[in-house]
Amino acid sequence: MAKFELKLPKMGESVAEATITSWLKEVGETIELDEAVLEIATDKVDSEVPSEVDGVLVEKFFNVDDVVQVGQVLAIIETEGDDEVLQTKDEVEEEKEHEAVVEAVEQTINIAKETVAPVVSSDARFYSPLVKNIAKQEGVSQQELDAIKGTGKEGRVTKNDILSHIKNRGSNPKPVIQKAETPEAIQEPILEKPKEVSKPVVVSNGEDEIIEMTRMGKLVAHHMVESVQKSAHVQSFIEADVTKIWNWRKKNKDIFMKREGENLTFTPIFMEAIAKALRDYPMMNISLQGDTIVKKKNINLGMAAALPDGNLIVPVIKNADQLNLVGMTKQVNDLANRARLNQLKPDDVQGGTYTVTNVGTFGSIMGTPIINQPQVGILALGAIRKVPAVIETPEGDFIGIRYKMFLSHSYDHRVVNGALGGMFVKAVKDYLEAWDSNREI
Repeated sequence: MAKFELKLPKMGESVAEATITSWLKEVGETIELDEAVLEIATDKVDSEVPSEVDGVLVEKFFNVDDVVQVGQVLAIIETEGDDEVLQTKDEVEEEKEHEAVVEAVEQTINIAKETVAPVVSSDARFYSPLVKNIAKQEGVSQQELDAIKGTGKEGRVTKNDILSHIKNRGSNPKPVIQKAETPEAIQEPILEKPKEVSKPVVVSNGEDEIIEMTRMGKLVAHHMVESVQKSAHVQSFIEADVTKIWNWRKKNKDIFMKREGENLTFTPIFMEAIAKALRDYPMMNISLQGDTIVKKKNINLGMAAALPDGNLIVPVIKNADQLNLVGMTKQVNDLANRARLNQLKPDDVQGGTYTVTNVGTFGSIMGTPIINQPQVGILALGAIRKVPAVIETPEGDFIGIRYKMFLSHSYDHRVVNGALGGMFVKAVKDYLEAWDSNREI
């Protein structure tokens, strides 16, 4: 029988690890090619790890909630064939790249060892170089380190273990050594009074339902609070007349569906206008890193989409300004569908340079969206309403029925002033109102 090593695959340039959220197969169960074996989660998105072979799951190396590095072996699948470890071409290439990374890390560790005194366990317990360095930097004594309960393989202390210990040790006294009056004098450490760590108290009566936040919900909440604390949010609002777009879509949506097999919504039309406006105002297509502005070369539009559990995620349309309407529609529909099915990959939600959210989907006419860090702007699309409006003609002004919507632009006032923020959203309005009613699809 042959043995196949199921490894954690690459999930994007900036994703180095993932957390196992559940095993979908148990030891002894049969697995088919491309069948999901386990579910994983990164700080961006949840996804599944499928099998690349047919066989039987014979061994699992990690448990639920374990953090796994890209390239690590997750499980062994036994297949029919010779008694050897099977590897695909992609796995061989990944292994070479992983070995190169490991070699570079080992060189870095060796250099660090020359300048940093290592933490040596009093009972020969193994600690990874990363855990040792964290202990050194945070002033964790050897005795304190030995007392940490490890959740890793064979009881090893993982990065999450020591970080959790450091976070929660506010109630433990921390020694502070006072300087002796004379070089010969040696004083005992004086313990600081432990700080009281307040924990939130859930107040409820017997009729209330207590609901634990989901992992994704916690991440979204953290990002939103962090963004509000970091960026100086300012909003600009403008109303756009989209009557031409409404009538054009009504006339062409059935033709588009028949020819392309795709539903033509308003979203790709709006995305096209926003991409053009970003090209006109490139200083809206930036990120702020400390005191440094990074001007992005590519226009990658984030598109807020709903997940099955009600949370929002932001898949990214790469190089949006280079897509025609057909390409934009296919991208929008594909990302929205995969978001609803919880099938987005980590690469799908990375690299965004500006974000758009459609609050009109829920009936809101406008909103004040929170900036998606480290970007500096986000545009909320309000609901399209049929309203009476003044129509200017050569013969005079008339009252007519028009389709209108509000555009709500939130931007970071640290780097985007009111003029730029206002001109950008005005450019989006102008592109929408200048829509060619005779445009071919």
